[in-house]
Amino acid sequence: MLEKKEIIYENAILVGLITQNQDEEKLMEYMDELEFLTETAGAKAIKRFTQKLDQPNPRTFVGTGKLEEIINFAQENEIDTIIFDDELTPSQLKNLEKEIDRKIIDRTNLILDIFAQRAQTSYARTQVELAQYEYLLPRLTRMWTHLERQKGGIGLRGPGETEIETDRRIIRDRISLLKEKLKSIDKQMATQRNNRGKLVRVALVGYTNVGKSTLMNVLSKSDVFAENKLFATLDTTVRKVVIGNLPFLLTDTVGFIRKLPTQLVESFKSTLDEVREADLLIHVVDISHASFEDHIQSVNTILSDIGCTDKPTILVFNKIDNFTYEKKDEDDLTPIKKGNYSLEDWEKTWMGKSKYPTVFISAKTKENYKVMKKLIYEKVKEIHVKRFPYNDFLFEYYDDEGKEINM
Repeated sequence: MLEKKEIIYENAILVGLITQNQDEEKLMEYMDELEFLTETAGAKAIKRFTQKLDQPNPRTFVGTGKLEEIINFAQENEIDTIIFDDELTPSQLKNLEKEIDRKIIDRTNLILDIFAQRAQTSYARTQVELAQYEYLLPRLTRMWTHLERQKGGIGLRGPGETEIETDRRIIRDRISLLKEKLKSIDKQMATQRNNRGKLVRVALVGYTNVGKSTLMNVLSKSDVFAENKLFATLDTTVRKVVIGNLPFLLTDTVGFIRKLPTQLVESFKSTLDEVREADLLIHVVDISHASFEDHIQSVNTILSDIGCTDKPTILVFNKIDNFTYEKKDEDDLTPIKKGNYSLEDWEKTWMGKSKYPTVFISAKTKENYKVMKKLIYEKVKEIHVKRFPYNDFLFEYYDDEGKEINM
């Protein structure tokens, strides 16, 4: 019987700043997310270091005293990696690597590393590789490795040209090649989208790890990979779904995240094109997460950036089976906090007044599943009737037992 290999995790330190634009409460939320990202990447967060500064130190991100504290802790506790919550400038990265004899990673590089681990198809790997090279190019001063091996170094280096300059040229050539490859794939995917006919297209969007893939599996009765980790799904998945006797196409897209690297937004253009070309968006939200309102705002910001704010949308608040709150005593006169809100309380807030249809569900336990299905059916039918006004009478809605439900 084969022995199980022990998984060895890197030990990491997390570093973040309290600034004018980011108070302590907000930083703690980001650091919690950074720790989850760190675990997803395969490292273990040993300690957090935070500092209050008006703005990041342009030389080393943190102040000299805090930097010395980090260096001492890293040396005394055999720390492999220092992870910073914000994207470091090339000069900050260079200076930190001189000061700390450890691997230095920022939030952007960490996310790119997770994407590289998760990419399964050739298309996803190409997208991630492009994003990594675009991130690497301005940071080559210290980060270069012998990239000539990817193209063959003989004859590439000009007279008097340094190794870093050669590597820069190799990376630029590689970026151009990858962009051309993605253009070709983009055309193929556009053709595939056009060949799907006139079926209504529905796209699942939302923050990472909110349960989009689980919901996809429930609705399409398929087996899309779903896991309680960030960015479990990178490759776009399209399935034909039939509710009642009304067919439509359902797309599962990559999850969004706060401080999403701009390189990824650009390289995952085709994935986002699935969202742009959708007729209906199902915005999935993890209601059990303490920062779900921030997650909604982050997703809406990215949707705005790609011009998708005017699309018909259904808000699906998922994971009600994990939702918990602290009920206030009647004689407690302290101000009510978000943590004291029950689901019923939340439904009376802006959620109940939203311009979008809203439903609270659990994709895992299927609670309120029928309510959600009927809501999706109504919105898809509305779009379908506008497109094909002559055959609206063909569609009837049935529940899971096959009984007709009057609409």
